[in-house]
Amino acid sequence: MTKNNKFQEFKKTHRIWAVGSLHSSIQSFQSIKKYILSNFKESDKLIFLGNIIGFRDQSKEIISAVLSLRFALMAKFNLDNEDIVFLRGAQEEMFSKLLQLQIAPNPSEIIEWIFSHGVDQTVISYNFKPDQFRDIALQGTIQINKLTAKLNKQIYETAGHKEFFSNLKHAAYSETKEVLFVNRGVDLSRPLSAQNDCFWWGYQNFSLINKPYNTFKRIVRGYQSNQHNDLENSKNKTLCTLFKQPLENKKILAGIFSKNGEIIELFESN
Repeated sequence: MTKNNKFQEFKKTHRIWAVGSLHSSIQSFQSIKKYILSNFKESDKLIFLGNIIGFRDQSKEIISAVLSLRFALMAKFNLDNEDIVFLRGAQEEMFSKLLQLQIAPNPSEIIEWIFSHGVDQTVISYNFKPDQFRDIALQGTIQINKLTAKLNKQIYETAGHKEFFSNLKHAAYSETKEVLFVNRGVDLSRPLSAQNDCFWWGYQNFSLINKPYNTFKRIVRGYQSNQHNDLENSKNKTLCTLFKQPLENKKILAGIFSKNGEIIELFESN
């Protein structure tokens, strides 16, 4: 994977496959993976809409699983690195904060907040205990740095994981700039380059969007926090949300889109 900028433009595209938040649901992902492998075509692209990790203790395994799918598709269809994209979601953002905990002004508060939002399970998947971080947060920068260095080493030694975290994009779009892919939302009053962290934390009332954003006729996102799900009605709206609350149901939603934002198919895991 090549690191360049925060955004990815899909070029020479036939169809774009988009997969909503996985949240480490590795069993559910297997049916999605199988369906993609069976129906992917030449000139298709694939994007994961963030929150691949978190909430369950199989974050390490789910990253390896999505990378396995990536390698299989690249080999079969001779794809370029830019043809399969991973977005940064809130889970990846919070985990990145943990990896840099030594520079945080309030490490104990950050630990408790991100652990209450599912990052503790990601820590467990890499064979660390959440209490190790809680304890070390009170011991100063040097001790914190030693522990985060060990976690970073574990990531580095797991094939493909360092590259995965280093190459997460903020958003992606088709070459026509008619369909935009994000994790959670955008601030409609700002250009893409000025969104800051709206992509993964969302923006007030974004679920109510009913008009294009600049040239984008369709916005596809991979997460929503409220219980309401509009998947069945998405074909008539600007916004298409590939996520179904509550988190406990472990369902993964996905879709296939044209470069103009048309919804070709919506489907979910078994």
